[in-house]
Amino acid sequence: RKGKELSQKNEYHKLFYHKLGTEQSTDTIIFENKNEPLRNYFASVTDDQKFLCIYEENAGSMGNALYLKDLSIKDSKIVTLISTFENEFSIVENVDNDLYIRTNLNAKKYKLIKINFLTPEISKAEDILPETNNVLSSVSFCNKTIVALYMKDAHSELKVYDYSGKFLNNVNLPSIGTLNSFNSDKNDSIGFYDFTSYNYPTTVFLYHSKTGISKEYFRPKIDFDGNNYEVKQVFYPSKDGTKIPMFIVHKKGIKLDGTNPALLYAYGGFNISLTPSFSASRILWLENGGVYAVANLRGGGEYGEEWHLAGTKLNKQNVFDDFIAAAEYLIKEKFTSSKFLAIQGGSNGGLLIGAVANQRADLFKVALPAVGVMDMLRYHKFTIGWNWVTDYGSSEDKEQFEYLYKYSPIHNIKQNVDYPSIMVTTADHDDRVVPAHSFKYIATLQEKYKGNNPVLIRIETKAGHGAGKPTSKQIDEAVDIYSFIFYNMGITPKY
Repeated sequence: RKGKELSQKNEYHKLFYHKLGTEQSTDTIIFENKNEPLRNYFASVTDDQKFLCIYEENAGSMGNALYLKDLSIKDSKIVTLISTFENEFSIVENVDNDLYIRTNLNAKKYKLIKINFLTPEISKAEDILPETNNVLSSVSFCNKTIVALYMKDAHSELKVYDYSGKFLNNVNLPSIGTLNSFNSDKNDSIGFYDFTSYNYPTTVFLYHSKTGISKEYFRPKIDFDGNNYEVKQVFYPSKDGTKIPMFIVHKKGIKLDGTNPALLYAYGGFNISLTPSFSASRILWLENGGVYAVANLRGGGEYGEEWHLAGTKLNKQNVFDDFIAAAEYLIKEKFTSSKFLAIQGGSNGGLLIGAVANQRADLFKVALPAVGVMDMLRYHKFTIGWNWVTDYGSSEDKEQFEYLYKYSPIHNIKQNVDYPSIMVTTADHDDRVVPAHSFKYIATLQEKYKGNNPVLIRIETKAGHGAGKPTSKQIDEAVDIYSFIFYNMGITPKY
């Protein structure tokens, strides 16, 4: 509908086939369900182009159905492999008709199974890599071996197995950090992967499967010496005693006297894991003596399905408690104090910042909620919001309404509260979390807050939720954010 292009519900998803060089109007529909408007579809093709893999997601469910089409046979029918939505199934490779699938079926931290396409019953699946104490993040194939990426305490481990699941060797990584992706072919003897950490710029490595040795292939030229900075991981207790991991990054040799500026970042939702990563814009913060901390809250995927569910729906307050406990830890251990603590999060993390700023305004000096979900009673009525009910619940359910209302950022802004300095960031073309969330939040805050701290909004134009933002806009936004932090902490940065 005209004027609602960026806010209307996303419905009636379809999967099309497009042939390069032809008009889009000639595309043909491969898959749809006219009776189910709130279904999403994704597709991929196996490396040997033998199978088309179709994934179907259903509103309110955390798993996916899975369909296959044998492209080697003309006019073959689409075969249903998985018809329910209780668990996740993702095809990572095929060897002829044998399909290797990563799943959390009876494996809350995921496992690798094998199913034959000619007898595709799930009951006949064979466990190749059973569930372990660590999360199986992804799987690749290289030189007739299985390369498995595991996540242990929110950082990467890489292990190699044969096709039967027999362990062969570990792949040594440079430090505690993140291996983002391993790329190879099942018949090639080499593979490439990129590795990063908070003090380690993203670097590409060449892996030789015959020797198990990796060599640096490409390192970006950045005026930054990671040896001057320390990356540590701590585990602190949350309100209910649960141990929460947190990464802390800072210059070596800083004094823990409570006067260091600190920036605490988190997300806590949708099974998304925050693992170590490098950011060039963060160098400015670290060079000026800043402490950077990332808390791995419940709701994320750092420890599998149970960790995720512990931060969803009627457990969402756990996420906020975990974050508040992280701030209290940084203050208790004198990394910083409430006079020098800034907090930041985006999207679901923007909701987090809005909620904790309401609940513990006294704990923070600066709050930076970005593209946040701020109206928890109406979020599901716009664009793809209906698909977030799996994490948040819905105000259309009485019990969930009452729970959502207790923490919804817009509905819990109060008068006579001394809020921290707050800069909201959003964009006029965000069709994921519509900017109305941020508009209503800042309008309510400016109406009710009568203190001296600035509360304002930065609205980017011709931009969306964040992905694809050009470098120039990223630089402008980073400058504004760091300037806002330094100014409100009374710090003059050195360049």
